[in-house]
Amino acid sequence: MPRYYLAWAKDERIREKGANGGFVTATLVSALETGFIDAALVVEKKSVYEGIPVLTSNPEVVKECAGSLHGAPINLTKYVVDYGAKKRIGLPTKPCDARGIIEQAKRRQVNLDNIVMIGLNCGGTLHPLRMREMAADFFGFDPDAVVKEEIKEGKICLVSKEEGMGEKEKWVKIDALEQKGYGRRDACKSCVTKIPTSADLACGNWGSNDTQKTFVEVLTEKGEAILKNAIESGYVEIEEAPGEGIEKRKQIEAGMQRLAEDWKERMDEVSALSRSERLEFYVDALKNCIGCGACKEVCPVCACEAGAKCLDMNDARDSYVVSMYNMLRIFHLMDSCIGCGECEDVCPVDIPLTLIHRRFSERMQRHLGYTPGMDVKERPPLYETELRWSAEE
Repeated sequence: MPRYYLAWAKDERIREKGANGGFVTATLVSALETGFIDAALVVEKKSVYEGIPVLTSNPEVVKECAGSLHGAPINLTKYVVDYGAKKRIGLPTKPCDARGIIEQAKRRQVNLDNIVMIGLNCGGTLHPLRMREMAADFFGFDPDAVVKEEIKEGKICLVSKEEGMGEKEKWVKIDALEQKGYGRRDACKSCVTKIPTSADLACGNWGSNDTQKTFVEVLTEKGEAILKNAIESGYVEIEEAPGEGIEKRKQIEAGMQRLAEDWKERMDEVSALSRSERLEFYVDALKNCIGCGACKEVCPVCACEAGAKCLDMNDARDSYVVSMYNMLRIFHLMDSCIGCGECEDVCPVDIPLTLIHRRFSERMQRHLGYTPGMDVKERPPLYETELRWSAEE
């Protein structure tokens, strides 16, 4: 049976700096100080538009990284692959982070026994460059003067602090922004996975009427263990979540999933085309590829080993209108793509990779009856190796 709580940090500094009472930060800090984990993987905020992943064993660093950062859409999967082989790591995970980590674990790139995922409910993130444009064009703020952002109850808030003008705060409905081409990234608008049910805990403000309390769902034994550790070490307090809070959370999730399905239809400019027109669309988009390989570098579900042909950019530079590199990536990821949009974010020639990959991967995944990154026990349909970690391999 699912277990639901309202939880908050006992430390006033963490409550003040963290989101919704600082539960996530307090839980990671307590895990470090008690030796429950060896290191925490967190995102250090440089500005509202930039964050840097940091692996640290210093609780003070974790405290400084508290708070939300919607303008830095970083997927942490690859960092877990790099750091999680020998260290016990705790980290906050959006649904796409958790799904990427689960897929990498199935491909024996990650030892899940070493990883504790504190999931974050996610309504979406913003591309930093578009966010700067939004600040200037829609909010009337100097982008460099924006010091804080927040997403809550279908609205985006920006706080500006310009010299000699004091602090200004403005809330705008997300839908109004997105009708004008601003707001969340396309991948986020069309994503239906809003609660990270493949993590160990799922946390957020949905279902909590108190801005200083986090609604927490315990999903695994590891989630229960790290929560118990935080309570017993004196960092966190909890109370049972009220029934109306549980129902409200379900309603918010369902509403956001309906909106995502609606956005998915609106953004799919290819479905209405004829077969020849669709081919023309793909050719026109993909022929702009310059072969930089940025998409494969950030892809959270690509588990190719060094030397694999699909990674060899020299072999991928061919004379075809659509290079074999792109064709290999499309077919290679059809069973595992989680639609995170990281590839499109880094594409220097603005290829609509989220849409292209989604059109192929969603058909394949429906055909195979497989949703990547959701169930750690479910074998990838095109992967024959047993789903267990071996330290000798």
